[in-house]
Amino acid sequence: MRNRIALTCLLAALSAGGAPAFAAAAPSALVRQAEETAPGARITVTRDGDRWTADYVLSQDAPVWAFYRSTVTNGTREPWRPRDWRVVTPGVVLERVGDLDVLRTMDGGPVPREVSLRLTPSGENLEADYPVLMFTDGSVAMPTGAFDVFPLPSLEAVQLSDDERGAYRRSVGNAWITWRDSAGPVLHHGRRQAQAEGDDGRTYVLFGQTEVKAAERLVTVVDPELPSWIAASIEGFAPRVADYYATRLGAGQTDRPTIMATWYGPTAGTTNYGGSVLPGLIVMTFEGKELLASSDAVLAENRWFIGHESAHFWLGQTVRAERARESWMTEGGADLMAVRAMKALDPGFDERSVLQAEVDDCARLAVRPVIEAGQRGEHRAWYSCGAVFALAAEAAQKKATGGDWFDFLKPLIDAGRADGVLTREAWLSRLPEVSGDPTLRTDIETLLTAGAADPAAVIARLFDRTGVAYRLVDGKIALG
Repeated sequence: MRNRIALTCLLAALSAGGAPAFAAAAPSALVRQAEETAPGARITVTRDGDRWTADYVLSQDAPVWAFYRSTVTNGTREPWRPRDWRVVTPGVVLERVGDLDVLRTMDGGPVPREVSLRLTPSGENLEADYPVLMFTDGSVAMPTGAFDVFPLPSLEAVQLSDDERGAYRRSVGNAWITWRDSAGPVLHHGRRQAQAEGDDGRTYVLFGQTEVKAAERLVTVVDPELPSWIAASIEGFAPRVADYYATRLGAGQTDRPTIMATWYGPTAGTTNYGGSVLPGLIVMTFEGKELLASSDAVLAENRWFIGHESAHFWLGQTVRAERARESWMTEGGADLMAVRAMKALDPGFDERSVLQAEVDDCARLAVRPVIEAGQRGEHRAWYSCGAVFALAAEAAQKKATGGDWFDFLKPLIDAGRADGVLTREAWLSRLPEVSGDPTLRTDIETLLTAGAADPAAVIARLFDRTGVAYRLVDGKIALG
């Protein structure tokens, strides 16, 4: 009850134009500057050789400061920040509490307004988040959003739901960060600068001298040891697939993206692709002995990967899901965009095997609610079930007009351009508009919000009514 009372008081303060009030402390000149110019924190991130520091100046007193992006590592699902970041300021600890990484004091009092940390960057892939990028020449790209923090009134408030914590998260803005490298300029928003600063939490800052190649339709920052065929594939294919999307969907978020690609070595027994997209920027990681030499199969997989990430400049950036739990629309939709683009640009592309994997994975994972997949660490459900729903929508569009997935998607993107949001309601409402069958959305909503004991049966019903070709083999769906 105490936590809900605290939240109610905060909401009242916010509605009156105020910010959450905690115990007062006499501010230093730096703290006064933070209060005046940044509603959350001012931070200076510095690299001096192998020594990395992040010096925080917090704008208000609070017993707990939590990190917005408190994700875990892929595979092990361990929190990375308490492992890689160490607090230097006496009496302050950085630890994992519930699903958040937090700064707190050992005595329970307000966190000092000035806190220093030592960083040991590592390039491990993260679950549904932006990792540090480590280049083989020693360059490092830091995700700016990793440093943002927000205040909480108590350690117990960490246990509030995401929705209940939302008011605290919204009570401060993005941190104002200064980026410095004693070795030379940093790369920020495509420009090398002796010192960069800003509050954009949706980009990367590059420390080091990895070469930047600027072409008419693409800027690349490629690890010098990345196999040359992968670099050539990126430079040659990315503009082609972006042009295809623009032809089918209109303008995307950018017409000249930057791609940062790193190489984690020819590790035997593994082939890993990682990637994510931010406004104007795609980040990609590659690892594995199989990638040393090009082959038709690996080239097709690499191009599909580029196609998926590029698709997010439309589905994810031009319009985004209203909440992370609705990422099935953007991730599954981008998967089908990439499949259809690949087939259009390379008629030999094996689309069936990719789509069959989507169906198989959705049938396996949708026994539990798809929208809760992120909390379970089953993000694959967003991709696979989102692609299955997109397949059904595409088939309905084909029945109605002879069109395809892009014809279903384009009106949704166009309708969302003004506010940049694609809602679940808009997506689900379009399906019966196209198909004339209101029960289609009911089956999709069942898998989204409740899951099903036999997801394959639900998927089969969707396919039957929309016209996706398949057959049942031992109770499993095999695409036709």
